[in-house]
Amino acid sequence: MIVQVPLPSDIRLHLKSRTLELVYADGTFELTAEFLRVHSPSAEVRGHGIGNGVLQTGKKHVGIKGVEPAGNYALKITFDDGHDSGLYTWEYLHDLAHNQADYWQRYLEQLKAAGASRNNGLIARG
Repeated sequence: MIVQVPLPSDIRLHLKSRTLELVYADGTFELTAEFLRVHSPSAEVRGHGIGNGVLQTGKKHVGIKGVEPAGNYALKITFDDGHDSGLYTWEYLHDLAHNQADYWQRYLEQLKAAGASRNNGLIARG
């Protein structure tokens, strides 16, 4: 049995608030640029193999410069820090939207464990 991933009925980029709004039949979800950037599906972020991901730090103030379709299966998001290599499939965006709280909490725990920061990369140790 093939499960069809719901497509958003609307997508809105909010430059001022640095969010991407996705409207699905079961709700509206706003994903921040920072959240999308640190969860980029690119090899730069995920790594080139299992367990080779790179923790993204210092992305608190990143913005989205643009969003464009990549065929019929994904969005290409261009960030203002120059990152634009990840293709966000409809399945991945749906997953991010519906599991945002869990993914964000896990990211914050990874930052803490690494002694890193959302601001500039490292937490000053005194």
